[in-house]
Amino acid sequence: MTVFGYRRRLIGLFTQAMVAAAALGIPAAHADTITVNVDQAQIMKLPERVATVVIGNPLIADAALQSGGVLVITGKGYGTTNMLALDRAGRVVMDKTVEVLGASGSNLVVVYKGIERETYSCAPECERRITLGDSQGYFSTTLGQSGARTGQAQSGAH
Repeated sequence: MTVFGYRRRLIGLFTQAMVAAAALGIPAAHADTITVNVDQAQIMKLPERVATVVIGNPLIADAALQSGGVLVITGKGYGTTNMLALDRAGRVVMDKTVEVLGASGSNLVVVYKGIERETYSCAPECERRITLGDSQGYFSTTLGQSGARTGQAQSGAH
């Protein structure tokens, strides 16, 4: 009987601890992961004393340190990498995982033509959208048109 009573008390204490942690707003273990979509940015506030931010794989995510301890994290490619924030002495102040997911939204349409893939943004009309994983020809053509348009706009502004 004492073994069951001990277990019951242990389970009760564990349950109380979980309720207290939730009430106090103690973050869960997954709070160490920052999730952002590819081609989108997310803003977060850094702890004080941060002097340097390091991204493990800059092909997956980019981080730009702004004044006031604000960090802008941009999803560059699919996958997971880590992010470290260091103080002036090189000590790790923050260690997070950055997870970059694919583009989302109800206006995103992916068209497959055999093994060829094209992505369109349909809001409200469908227009070409460059997305990682699109076929090389589609990606290059769309990127070239966008670059030419930007170049024309810049030369016309002078």
